[in-house]
Amino acid sequence: MSDYTKKILTEVKAKNPSEPEFHQAVDEVTSSLEPVFEKHPEYRSAKILERMVEPERVILFRVPWMDDRGEVHVNRGFRIEMNSAIGPYKGGLRFHPSVTLGILKFLAFEQVFKNSLTTLPMGGGKGGSDFDPKGKSDNEVMRYCQSFMTELFRHIGPDTDVPAGDIGVGAREIGFLFGQYKRLKNEFTGVLTGKGINWGGSLIRPEATGFGVVYFAQEMLKAKGMNFDGKIVAVSGFGNVAWGAVQKVNELGGKVVTLSGPDGFVYDPDGVKGEKVEYMLKLRASAKDEVKDYAEKFKVEFFPGKRPWSIKVDVALPCATQNELDAEDAKELVKNGCQCVCEGANMPTTIDGYKIFKEAKILYAPGKASNAGGVAVSGLEMTQNSMRLPWPKEEVDQRLQQIMKSIHDTCVATSERFGTPGNYLNGANIAGFLKVADAMLDQGLV
Repeated sequence: MSDYTKKILTEVKAKNPSEPEFHQAVDEVTSSLEPVFEKHPEYRSAKILERMVEPERVILFRVPWMDDRGEVHVNRGFRIEMNSAIGPYKGGLRFHPSVTLGILKFLAFEQVFKNSLTTLPMGGGKGGSDFDPKGKSDNEVMRYCQSFMTELFRHIGPDTDVPAGDIGVGAREIGFLFGQYKRLKNEFTGVLTGKGINWGGSLIRPEATGFGVVYFAQEMLKAKGMNFDGKIVAVSGFGNVAWGAVQKVNELGGKVVTLSGPDGFVYDPDGVKGEKVEYMLKLRASAKDEVKDYAEKFKVEFFPGKRPWSIKVDVALPCATQNELDAEDAKELVKNGCQCVCEGANMPTTIDGYKIFKEAKILYAPGKASNAGGVAVSGLEMTQNSMRLPWPKEEVDQRLQQIMKSIHDTCVATSERFGTPGNYLNGANIAGFLKVADAMLDQGLV
């Protein structure tokens, strides 16, 4: 790492103490950008990276709400509006007890690069709350969402900031949030994505991130003369991303043999297919946040407290959460002959895990490239809202596949252009940075 990038990382850590995930995200990006600053000193002199690591706006607010027993609770709400150089802020809302300012800054920073790669005009943002919807009644969730939006509404809009769902924010929560926005603003606009199909949503949005990660992995395999046909695949998680990934792997001839949750993972050697895919929806609807019930229902092995990376597979798709795949997990995958790791979650691989894959020369794609399918279809939903015209499922899926192929090809071409051929991480970081950096230069000191 050069003195310049070292200095930036040191300053980020000093200004943002106790935010390790944000430090990790900045470290990963700055490490890739050194050849860019050598070729383009104008970015360095304009302090582009220093500006990109600083959010344009951080909104923090209290969210008071009342439970069904009449007891008042107070949670924290956040919105990080990170960068709007290429379009309105775009990124999800996460409702989970683990939500902190640092987690959301890491996600917003990643979102800037991810959205840049989609080719769509979207800036980067992220938001959420430490509220836990698990175990709450529909009425409690509704009251919480209404209180949350009563503050957030003044900071968002279809041409300003367009939130979406994320962990803990699904169709139910988006509906309640949208209803309150509509009531407060007295207008029906595409201010949120992930909406219901009957009121402005896009087909295949719930599956989009999972579909996208498999489309990206397919392009990686294709570049090496392979495909998914007959491949054994490990998937982590069991939410929307995992659900979409399982469907698309099955469609392309592969076999998913694992799912996971906070309680452990299941190993299903016959494959997650047929009624088992539909059962994933029941698991989610149960609000238990566990996969043990899958093992009991389908009589397969359950590994409590473990992650699925010890199973011998050809392809690994981490689709759960950040830092779920560390150096030891990476060694296990390499030892067992894994050929491709394609991230469906945001930053699920630790820096040390990535180093193991790099040394072993395993195909590896970072989430900012490979999990961009969700926000890509969110962007397509925004387009449909602006046109007041819904597209059929086949058209949305085709556009998604084209976008993921374009991201893949851009990563490959950019990594070659800057002297690291085959390095998808460098290709994604550099390509995402260049588009935003050039827009910032064009727009002056903003």
